[in-house]
Amino acid sequence: MAIDATEVPDLVERMPAFPQGVTKVLDLASRPDCAPKALVQVIEHDPVMTMKVLKLVNSAYFGLSRPINSINHGVVYVGINTIKNLALSIAAIGMLPKSNKAGLDMNQFLAHSLGVASVAKLLATHLGVPDKDATDFFVAGLLHDFGKVVLAQFKPEEFRHCLDQAAEQERSLHEVELESHGISHDEIGGRLAEAWKLPTALAHAIHHHHHPEHGAEDGGDGMCEAVFAANQIVRSLGFGDAGNPLIAEFPPLVSERFGNDLSGLMSVLGDLSGEMEKARLFTQL
Repeated sequence: MAIDATEVPDLVERMPAFPQGVTKVLDLASRPDCAPKALVQVIEHDPVMTMKVLKLVNSAYFGLSRPINSINHGVVYVGINTIKNLALSIAAIGMLPKSNKAGLDMNQFLAHSLGVASVAKLLATHLGVPDKDATDFFVAGLLHDFGKVVLAQFKPEEFRHCLDQAAEQERSLHEVELESHGISHDEIGGRLAEAWKLPTALAHAIHHHHHPEHGAEDGGDGMCEAVFAANQIVRSLGFGDAGNPLIAEFPPLVSERFGNDLSGLMSVLGDLSGEMEKARLFTQL
């Protein structure tokens, strides 16, 4: 049975909403006149979120030389944008279902998503993106495949068929989805990002992570290209599995952005085992 494109808004609406505190953080962060103190106060009103953010800030992921005991203290050392994105990432991970009828392995899915997030952040640094903004790339990488979660949850039979076809035919999953239903997980993920009121650049990177040339039409600092590249790199490393067996070659736009093809960029980046270990830290929350 095909998925009707008119169903997508309803499917997206059935996904859990972010906790109220995270929604408020996103709203405040979108305002140019927002004071960091206001964001800190919102996060600190959620004791569980505060505990998890501080656990990450004090982990080997950041490698800080002294312990951080408060969100306000954390802002001083890693910046308000990083704290905001940690809260967003933790909330998103917490919304993942434990299982689904499509048989998508959520542990493997999360490992892949976090691997892409970590490499996308590394690529942001490679592109000269300031540290305070590099975690935007992390969030885009983390959420890039969340459209698959929508399909696995609410259209499990149709999604399972696409997973099987992609594996049997060694084709890209999003191409099989488009052929079968006229819509694919990347577009659904973009719509989910819009429904969650994520920043426009993040929504574009999620929506266009298989076709970064479309996202690049909106300008930007290379986020679409970084998520595309990180996706292929993590597949090449075999870290996690989100149901797409195909490793795609870099299109010209991505090669131009990084000055390399896939194998060349991986050579430049060197040993990525440390980045994959950082990705695992998030699964321990």
